[in-house]
Amino acid sequence: MSLIKKQHSIGFFLLLAGFSQVSVAEDYLIENKKEYKKIAESLTAGDTVILKNGNWKDFEIVFSGKGNKQNPITLKAETPGKVFITGQSYLKLSGQYLNVSGLIFKDGYTPDSSVITFKHGDKEANRSRVTEVVIDNFNNPDKQESDYWVALYGKHNRLDHSHFVGKRNKGVTVAVRLTDEKSQQNHHQIDHNYFGYRPVFGSNGGETLRIGTSHYSLTDSFTKVEHNYFDKTNGEVEIISVKSGKNEIKNNVFNEARGTLTLRHGNGNLVEGNVFFGNGQDHTGGIRVINKDQIVRNNYLENLTGYRFGSGLTIMNGVKNSPINRYHQVENALIENNTFVNVQHIQLAAGSDAERTAVPKNTRIKNNLIVNETKQPFTIFDDISGITFTNNITNQPVISELRSGVENQNISLSRHKNGLLYPTSHSENVGVQRDLIVLSKDDTGVKWYPKNPATTEFDSGTKQSVEPGPQALDDAIEAANSGDIIELSPGQYNVSRLLKIDKVLTIAAKTRGKSALTFSRSALFEIHDGGSLKLEGLAITGANSPDAAANSVVRTKKWGMLENCRFIMQDSLVSNLNINHSFDFFVSGKGALADELVLQNNRFNNITGDILRLDREIEDLGIYNAEYVIIKNNQFNDVEGAIAKIYRGGTDESTFGPHLVFSDNTVSNTGKGKRNKTSASLYLHGVQVTTVSNNQFSRSAPLVVEHTVGEPQTTIKDNTFNATPAPEIKELQAEGPHTATLQNNQIKQGKEQRL
Repeated sequence: MSLIKKQHSIGFFLLLAGFSQVSVAEDYLIENKKEYKKIAESLTAGDTVILKNGNWKDFEIVFSGKGNKQNPITLKAETPGKVFITGQSYLKLSGQYLNVSGLIFKDGYTPDSSVITFKHGDKEANRSRVTEVVIDNFNNPDKQESDYWVALYGKHNRLDHSHFVGKRNKGVTVAVRLTDEKSQQNHHQIDHNYFGYRPVFGSNGGETLRIGTSHYSLTDSFTKVEHNYFDKTNGEVEIISVKSGKNEIKNNVFNEARGTLTLRHGNGNLVEGNVFFGNGQDHTGGIRVINKDQIVRNNYLENLTGYRFGSGLTIMNGVKNSPINRYHQVENALIENNTFVNVQHIQLAAGSDAERTAVPKNTRIKNNLIVNETKQPFTIFDDISGITFTNNITNQPVISELRSGVENQNISLSRHKNGLLYPTSHSENVGVQRDLIVLSKDDTGVKWYPKNPATTEFDSGTKQSVEPGPQALDDAIEAANSGDIIELSPGQYNVSRLLKIDKVLTIAAKTRGKSALTFSRSALFEIHDGGSLKLEGLAITGANSPDAAANSVVRTKKWGMLENCRFIMQDSLVSNLNINHSFDFFVSGKGALADELVLQNNRFNNITGDILRLDREIEDLGIYNAEYVIIKNNQFNDVEGAIAKIYRGGTDESTFGPHLVFSDNTVSNTGKGKRNKTSASLYLHGVQVTTVSNNQFSRSAPLVVEHTVGEPQTTIKDNTFNATPAPEIKELQAEGPHTATLQNNQIKQGKEQRL
């Protein structure tokens, strides 16, 4: 018996002679894929397809038909949020006046190029709508396999009130495609969506929204992006990448989002009424301007730390006679009535180099308010005579090039009822309007799906105590939940199995240094997707490890991790990793990315390998294995390899890291092993932000820094190098002397030197 149910009939059509035909619209309650396939090709205006609540696995949905404005064709969940599309599934729309709502895509990935596509074959969807749909961590398990979550084709389509969170594999979250005339001048509307956490991707390909591509960048799109909330969308330097013309980006909120709204290609775009809250988080940026006729008006930007291409405001240099895929000259831009509060960097003629020599021209910057607590934010990289400044006000000293149009005043600010800071008294036509409406996170996405925190914090769960015994630690890890603390009583823990970490766990000694761990596999811990690990107060040795090369204490999966991990170790002793050569402490697998690796207050003695191996991405594609590496107040003695090998190769400029902080450490007899091919105690290739300070090096190999692209920031100060060579710093891309800052370092090679 069929479970397809016809529920009602509507529609009467009167012809010239009177009543002659009835058009029937149906409601279909569908219980399985077979039933859907039976009715899918015969849908007509006014029909409604209702998917029964439950789990629909491996469901390749093709939703086609021709509705009309009064009678669209609808595909919806029986109960919004109770229909889960899982496994290898997708949704393709083609036709006109199609509406989709209430679905959740989770626990799977698309076998196609997109999860939701406004196109099937060569037939686009037009005047169609996807609303109240959730895509949550619906990722291809191969991180470098690219797909979109939503691909908009056709014209006059709407994507609204939907929830997108956890895009981890390569590819844009939402892409507007202009691949032919049927999808150009499209007038799409993207509004009231919640774009949740997108973790750092670690290479190019992590944009949250892109409108067009460079191939069609001189084509107009007329897409409206309004009233969306971008919450920690950290994938790469471009949060929104506009690569077409005549688009409107209005009244959106960017909350602690690393990167910028980038007018990368295309002309005549409008950026208006947007709010950027950085809250002092690293690399939070604002708006980057390239190309002709761009308008940036009435935007509010506060507590942004980003610099270079990720600054609060960046006006780029272009390439003379630029090909379509490079940097077109900024021309006839209007930047007016914006407010910048504690925005650390505003960069003009940015990116100036041997190729990007076309300086901005016919550009006006007027009626803007710039208020900083500490310093003036402007940096000028080239000729800015083509930029006219008028009636801008700042509270900081004005650099000479801007004095004709930027006035210094004493400015006091107060928080307005819309949550923004405004001057207590100044001309009304400077800065953002006082009636600017700030979008609430709760007014975006769907009401019935939670906006959970981006990550589970360490030590946020319950504590369980463990006594020494066979498999005691294994069993505790198996039973724990994410966020839990496993507390080890004093004693010896001999671990015979590889401990798989696929949740957020802390393993801590009840009494510091009294819980000793040995292991008889090639590694003690292996971090998998979903896993992050914190170790505290432990004593770890390699005494029972296999007599083989290339053991490690902690490693990630050897290849193919999708989710970023975190690793912290503090107040611990690691010793005698020496049963064979190349015994490392932490080894990253290929494709793995750690959001943070922290070593603090530890001792490492007698190690035949490296402490941190973060050098598996050797293809020079801008990919790397750790975003933040923080090494503080540790002792390293008799380490044959390097303390850290961090490698980021290639010339890509889309990422922020890696970052390294190495401070207050004592390093002795380190880096001199014959298998240490880098001949370095620290080897840093392509690290973007480096601070090495207050360390004591003795009888060790040098610190080696190799600068590649991205204007890396390297500071080496207040260190002592005793019987240790001076740091070696090389520029592999830029010509001329290195750009590192060396300050107050002591080099003691018999006769003391300072640099």
